Amino acid sequence: MSVQEGHVPFPFHAAGKDCQTYYKTVGDLRKGIPLVILHGGPGTAHDYLLGLTALHEQHGIPLIFYDQLGCGKSTALPEKAGDTSFWTEELFRTELDNLLDAFNLRESGFDILGHSWGGMLGSAYAATRPKGLRKLVIANSPASMPRWIEDTHTRIKQLPEPLQQAIENGNREEKYDSPDYMEATMAFAKNFLCWKEPFPCAEFMSAIGHILGDTTVSGTILTALGVDRLQQIEAPTLLLNGTDDVAQDLSVKPFFQNIPRVKWVTLNHAGHYMHVDALERVVEAVNSFLTA
Repeated sequence: MSVQEGHVPFPFHAAGKDCQTYYKTVGDLRKGIPLVILHGGPGTAHDYLLGLTALHEQHGIPLIFYDQLGCGKSTALPEKAGDTSFWTEELFRTELDNLLDAFNLRESGFDILGHSWGGMLGSAYAATRPKGLRKLVIANSPASMPRWIEDTHTRIKQLPEPLQQAIENGNREEKYDSPDYMEATMAFAKNFLCWKEPFPCAEFMSAIGHILGDTTVSGTILTALGVDRLQQIEAPTLLLNGTDDVAQDLSVKPFFQNIPRVKWVTLNHAGHYMHVDALERVVEAVNSFLTA
């Protein structure tokens, strides 16, 4: 299996310095249609999604992973912390455009898979009808942040009362390191984020570690694609969520109702990290969609 990694220069004047986007490719991009994988957050990095290399190992699909600006191995911008005028949807769409052009994929074509926030970004990008986009996969993603917040509150209410109270107290008092709050949030994660044993699994800890280790980007994108723009998506689209996902049907439904050519698959007994909980079923669903 051929794996290459490197950095693509990303000239973005508002950053105030030279920036680079880190990438990792799996397989020969000249053999097949590459699948570009967009990680969640904002503020995580690509590595918690590396289980999706099974798409190449089992089906030969070439893959491009990358870290969004300010995340992982891409250029860090701690001086932009809290600057919501900088961390915008447009920034991340521009970065994705730059990456695709660096790999010369406009003529040969490409597919996109976005997880969580990455699915929101992928849908926003697809709504611009970019040249070369063939198919889109939106995995475990809400159509908007208000719906995500509502889903999160719904899931919290499904926890035992003492855990609900611990989360409420920790959020109100901003005591996120208290033992009760940490116990409650880990219970939330085990029920609705990632089931894999032993818990917490490496993929979950990687994603959380990036967010806690550098909070520059996390929490800055509070809104994304408006539902009215979903109708502009021309690419055939696959929606994926799990029965035990934080992204419940309420969050996913606007995608289904507004994207013209769309298929929706819900996997049983899978949480928000269903590429970990149900990897084989995710690989089967994505490969079937991409090769149809």
